[in-house]
Amino acid sequence: MKKIGPHRRRRILRHLLRWALVVFTLYFLPVGYQLAVYYLDQDRTVPWWSQRRDSSAQAPDPAITRDAIIQVYAARAVRWRGALGVHTWIATKRPDESYYQRVEVMGFALRWGNQSVRIRTGTPDQYWFGSRPLLLREIRGGEEVNQLIDRIHHAARNYPYTRRYAIWPGPNSNTFTAHIGRTVPELSLDLPSTAIGKDYPTGGGLVQTPPSGKGLQLTFGGLLGLLVAPEEGVEVNLLGLTAGIDLSPPAIKLPGVGRIGYPDFARSVLP
Repeated sequence: MKKIGPHRRRRILRHLLRWALVVFTLYFLPVGYQLAVYYLDQDRTVPWWSQRRDSSAQAPDPAITRDAIIQVYAARAVRWRGALGVHTWIATKRPDESYYQRVEVMGFALRWGNQSVRIRTGTPDQYWFGSRPLLLREIRGGEEVNQLIDRIHHAARNYPYTRRYAIWPGPNSNTFTAHIGRTVPELSLDLPSTAIGKDYPTGGGLVQTPPSGKGLQLTFGGLLGLLVAPEEGVEVNLLGLTAGIDLSPPAIKLPGVGRIGYPDFARSVLP
């Protein structure tokens, strides 16, 4: 067996150190920064369960809006988890309804033997225990949007992990929202890099469709993977953390931090 000379060993070591620096800068440095900001924030003396849960005034009034409406939201998770990730959910309203239904996964429901998937009447744009939600996608229209709502609810009822929940690497609320996006590609979901669990497999294999419904995603149990798609851009998943580049609109995606560049949302309105 041929021995590796000292010059080649040094060259290999330099390459390994460069890659280690890249990984540290893109993945662990942003996460450390977010955790430091969280624990140094003196405003977190209020108990999490008593923080605001009222409307953020982003959803149209269902009493006067006759359109069918679909909205997708993301808000920072509760307590220290919010330094790293978000909770996502979908709100729907049919043309003949004067209320919204929230479609989401709640892990605590499993403690009492219930399923994690919840489809029930609720405030669509509710503060998530003090965190103002970010509107990721909005679709409004008539019968076409009403049919999308049917498909969203059907996909929710066929979610494969109704009896399983794990904050990391999944399945969790973001795995559920990504499942809806893959099943209903018309939503064109671009879930943020802070949506830990969105890369967890829902199809049972190594290859799946991205949450946007178009492109290619390789995933190894949600711990390692690659995503290439027109909506999301290019993302690399390492230990459940996502870093990448978005081209439309241009931005850098970092774990914990989110997007650096253009705003973290885009609206889609159907006639």
